[in-house]
Amino acid sequence: MMDFTLKEQSSAELTERVTEKNTAIAYASGTAPVYATPALVGLMEHAAVKAVDSQLPEGFATVGISMNIKHTSATPVGMDVTAKAVLTEQDRRKLTFKITACDAAGPVGEGIHERFIIEAAPFTEKANSKLK
Repeated sequence: MMDFTLKEQSSAELTERVTEKNTAIAYASGTAPVYATPALVGLMEHAAVKAVDSQLPEGFATVGISMNIKHTSATPVGMDVTAKAVLTEQDRRKLTFKITACDAAGPVGEGIHERFIIEAAPFTEKANSKLK
Protein backbone atom coordinates (compact mmCIF):
# COMPACT_ATOMS: atom_id res chain seq x y z
CA MET A 1 0.00 0.00 0.00
CA MET A 2 1.34 3.41 -0.96
CA ASP A 3 2.10 6.00 1.72
CA PHE A 4 0.34 9.30 1.03
CA THR A 5 1.42 11.08 4.22
CA LEU A 6 1.92 14.74 3.37
CA LYS A 7 3.74 17.42 5.35
CA GLU A 8 1.50 18.91 8.03
CA GLN A 9 0.52 22.52 7.40
CA SER A 10 1.72 22.38 3.77
CA SER A 11 0.74 25.67 2.19
CA ALA A 12 0.86 27.75 -0.95
CA GLU A 13 -0.15 31.24 -2.03
CA LEU A 14 -1.24 32.45 -5.43
CA THR A 15 -1.99 35.96 -6.60
CA GLU A 16 -4.15 37.08 -9.50
CA ARG A 17 -4.78 40.58 -10.85
CA VAL A 18 -8.43 41.51 -11.29
CA THR A 19 -9.06 42.30 -14.97
CA GLU A 20 -12.11 42.59 -17.19
CA LYS A 21 -11.69 38.86 -17.93
CA ASN A 22 -12.29 37.66 -14.35
CA THR A 23 -15.08 39.97 -13.22
CA ALA A 24 -18.58 38.93 -12.25
CA ILE A 25 -19.73 40.37 -15.58
CA ALA A 26 -17.33 38.15 -17.57
CA TYR A 27 -18.34 35.04 -15.60
CA ALA A 28 -22.05 35.90 -15.86
CA SER A 29 -22.21 35.59 -12.08
CA GLY A 30 -23.29 39.18 -11.51
CA THR A 31 -23.46 42.63 -13.03
CA ALA A 32 -20.71 44.44 -11.09
CA PRO A 33 -17.22 44.99 -12.51
CA VAL A 34 -15.53 43.28 -9.53
CA TYR A 35 -13.65 40.01 -8.99
CA ALA A 36 -16.05 37.13 -9.65
CA THR A 37 -16.80 34.56 -6.98
CA PRO A 38 -16.12 31.72 -9.47
CA ALA A 39 -12.69 33.27 -10.13
CA LEU A 40 -12.04 33.40 -6.37
CA VAL A 41 -13.02 29.74 -6.04
CA GLY A 42 -10.63 28.83 -8.86
CA LEU A 43 -7.76 30.77 -7.28
CA MET A 44 -8.41 29.13 -3.90
CA GLU A 45 -8.53 25.66 -5.44
CA HIS A 46 -5.35 26.27 -7.42
CA ALA A 47 -3.55 27.29 -4.21
CA ALA A 48 -4.59 23.99 -2.59
CA VAL A 49 -3.32 22.02 -5.59
CA LYS A 50 -0.01 23.87 -5.43
CA ALA A 51 0.30 23.21 -1.68
CA VAL A 52 0.46 19.43 -2.01
CA ASP A 53 0.70 18.03 -5.54
CA SER A 54 4.52 18.17 -5.64
CA GLN A 55 4.59 15.82 -2.62
CA LEU A 56 2.60 13.07 -4.35
CA PRO A 57 4.17 9.98 -5.94
CA GLU A 58 4.51 10.03 -9.72
CA GLY A 59 1.22 9.25 -11.45
CA PHE A 60 -0.92 10.63 -8.62
CA ALA A 61 -2.75 13.95 -8.32
CA THR A 62 -5.59 15.51 -6.34
CA VAL A 63 -9.14 16.36 -7.33
CA GLY A 64 -11.53 18.70 -5.59
CA ILE A 65 -14.47 17.09 -3.82
CA SER A 66 -15.98 20.02 -1.89
CA MET A 67 -15.67 23.76 -1.50
CA ASN A 68 -17.41 25.86 1.15
CA ILE A 69 -16.45 29.52 0.94
CA LYS A 70 -17.60 32.99 1.84
CA HIS A 71 -16.78 35.85 -0.53
CA THR A 72 -16.85 38.70 1.96
CA SER A 73 -15.57 41.78 0.12
CA ALA A 74 -15.52 43.01 -3.47
CA THR A 75 -12.22 43.64 -5.27
CA PRO A 76 -12.24 46.11 -8.19
CA VAL A 77 -10.44 45.81 -11.51
CA GLY A 78 -6.75 46.66 -11.12
CA MET A 79 -6.20 45.20 -7.66
CA ASP A 80 -4.56 41.86 -6.86
CA VAL A 81 -6.22 39.03 -4.94
CA THR A 82 -4.05 36.55 -3.03
CA ALA A 83 -5.33 33.16 -1.89
CA LYS A 84 -3.51 31.04 0.67
CA ALA A 85 -4.29 27.35 1.22
CA VAL A 86 -3.06 25.45 4.28
CA LEU A 87 -3.43 21.68 4.67
CA THR A 88 -5.14 21.29 8.05
CA GLU A 89 -6.13 17.61 8.03
CA GLN A 90 -5.37 14.40 6.21
CA ASP A 91 -7.47 11.23 6.48
CA ARG A 92 -5.70 8.71 4.25
CA ARG A 93 -6.39 10.11 0.76
CA LYS A 94 -8.81 12.85 1.84
CA LEU A 95 -7.22 16.28 2.37
CA THR A 96 -8.78 19.31 4.07
CA PHE A 97 -7.55 22.85 3.54
CA LYS A 98 -8.27 26.17 5.23
CA ILE A 99 -8.23 28.84 2.57
CA THR A 100 -8.08 32.59 2.99
CA ALA A 101 -8.03 35.36 0.42
CA CYS A 102 -7.21 39.04 0.63
CA ASP A 103 -6.53 42.12 -1.45
CA ALA A 104 -4.48 45.18 -0.46
CA ALA A 105 -7.41 46.50 1.59
CA GLY A 106 -7.88 43.31 3.66
CA PRO A 107 -9.69 39.97 3.71
CA VAL A 108 -12.01 39.15 0.80
CA GLY A 109 -12.84 35.49 1.42
CA GLU A 110 -12.32 32.36 3.43
CA GLY A 111 -13.33 28.75 3.30
CA ILE A 112 -12.75 25.05 3.66
CA HIS A 113 -11.78 22.96 0.67
CA GLU A 114 -11.49 19.18 0.45
CA ARG A 115 -9.49 17.25 -2.13
CA PHE A 116 -8.91 13.55 -2.73
CA ILE A 117 -5.70 11.86 -3.87
CA ILE A 118 -6.26 9.85 -7.06
CA GLU A 119 -4.20 7.77 -9.43
CA ALA A 120 -4.32 9.94 -12.55
CA ALA A 121 -4.46 7.37 -15.39
CA PRO A 122 -7.31 5.17 -14.07
CA PHE A 123 -9.23 8.26 -12.95
CA THR A 124 -9.02 9.79 -16.43
CA GLU A 125 -9.85 6.47 -18.08
CA LYS A 126 -12.98 6.11 -15.93
CA ALA A 127 -14.06 9.68 -16.72
CA ASN A 128 -13.48 9.17 -20.45
CA SER A 129 -15.55 5.97 -20.39
CA LYS A 130 -18.60 8.22 -20.11
CA LEU A 131 -18.04 9.15 -23.77
CA LYS A 132 -18.75 5.62 -24.96
